[in-house]
Amino acid sequence: MDLQTLLRNIEVKKTLGAADINVTGINIDSRLVKSGDLFVAVRGTQADGHQFIPNAMESGAKVIVCETLPDVLPDNVTFVQVGNTEDAVGKIATAFYGNPTERLKLVGVTGTNGKTTIATLLYEMFTAMGFKCGLCSTVCNYIGETAYPTEHTTPDPITLNRLLGQMADEGCQYAFMECSSHAIHQKRIGGLRFAGGIFTNLTRDHMDYHKTFENYRDAKKAFFDTLGADAFAITNLDDKNGMVMVQNTKAQVKTYSQMRVADFHAKILEMSFEGMLLDVNGTEVHVRQVGKFNVSNLLAIYGAAVMLGREPLDVLTVMSNLKSVSGRFETLHSPKGYTAIVDYAHTPDALVNVLNAIHEVLCRKGEIITVCGAGGNRDKGKRPQMAYEAARLSDKVVITSDNPRFEEPQDIVNDMLAGVKDDQKERVLAVVDRKEAIRTACMLAKKGDVILVAGKGHENYQDVKGVKHHFDDKEVLADIFKSQSE
Repeated sequence: MDLQTLLRNIEVKKTLGAADINVTGINIDSRLVKSGDLFVAVRGTQADGHQFIPNAMESGAKVIVCETLPDVLPDNVTFVQVGNTEDAVGKIATAFYGNPTERLKLVGVTGTNGKTTIATLLYEMFTAMGFKCGLCSTVCNYIGETAYPTEHTTPDPITLNRLLGQMADEGCQYAFMECSSHAIHQKRIGGLRFAGGIFTNLTRDHMDYHKTFENYRDAKKAFFDTLGADAFAITNLDDKNGMVMVQNTKAQVKTYSQMRVADFHAKILEMSFEGMLLDVNGTEVHVRQVGKFNVSNLLAIYGAAVMLGREPLDVLTVMSNLKSVSGRFETLHSPKGYTAIVDYAHTPDALVNVLNAIHEVLCRKGEIITVCGAGGNRDKGKRPQMAYEAARLSDKVVITSDNPRFEEPQDIVNDMLAGVKDDQKERVLAVVDRKEAIRTACMLAKKGDVILVAGKGHENYQDVKGVKHHFDDKEVLADIFKSQSE
């Protein structure tokens, strides 16, 4: 693509070298650069891309986009100096891949909890309605019905635009995407045009990156600040930050709530572990999801579908058939008569939501046994909070390993145990080996009880010392249940 076309929406400070030049590829990783590519030197959280400019040139980069010009400027390379390469890279990638969000309708979902459920169920809903759709999520990326593995909630801007470009090229009419606070803050979604945005909720998470809750909140808010006047912004009135998110947006604001008057409102009429009967804007509908937190998720889905032009009754009809997302309140039944629930809950608030949902259905007719841990090399402040909430809302708790990464599992467990109060300690066990922890919970469970295995959900690995070992909570439970029936 012509360099001037790529730079059309970029504020360029200086261009040194040939401007009339064609670029064959774009990269932010110098190791991936090929002859004829454009390399953007981004000051990342782990390393500064400027130090890899020589490597990129050695690999054949024809254009270097940077904030600081290097001392040596070869004649055969064009240098483009900009004020902020992190801001520029998304806009360059969008142009290179043919402005994909001008060719499909993109909806972004941000917040602490619920992003995966909302984005995935919107993808499944619009697919069921006969549209070809794309999905960018924590669990998996999809183009139509073809799955592509994912490593980050929101990919880097080049990978993201390549994916969206492929979606548009293959005829996708809609795309639904999780927008993490990291991605918003790092401008990974810069240059994209959103048809709409959804805010779920805001609770403590990622303090290791954002440092303060205010920084975390403002990163989420920045997404809505950049929505256009032709977009919609759907926000959760039941969250105290719901209206903060949209106070500066140009988009058309719509609200959803279970407790207040809102554009999209719902209440629970009946609930079991198999689903709920809801009243949504005056119409009754049975859904397969469970818990008040899922009512909020479904309201966001309903609202987005209506704002995208679907008929409300058609939306509710399809919504009644949507299955739960992998690893989100996924229910398994033991031959011994107890229930196991696998959920991705890995923040204090998410854990509270899931445990409250279990209480709402169980109605004190059995005990709740919770298995949970916390990730290594992440926000340490939430570890004692998670253990405290698990002990407060469970009859028994087994603290265990999650993804320890480069920390010692026992150290993480100790951090969690520090949050357990004296009157809770007799109900709390520590079993560092996760498989043994799940097995211990199953040994403690009686007929009518519920085991919650929290933290990993859809993940089929454990990250230990930089190596991902195969591990799936559902597989472990299935093996235990199989042995019980033999």
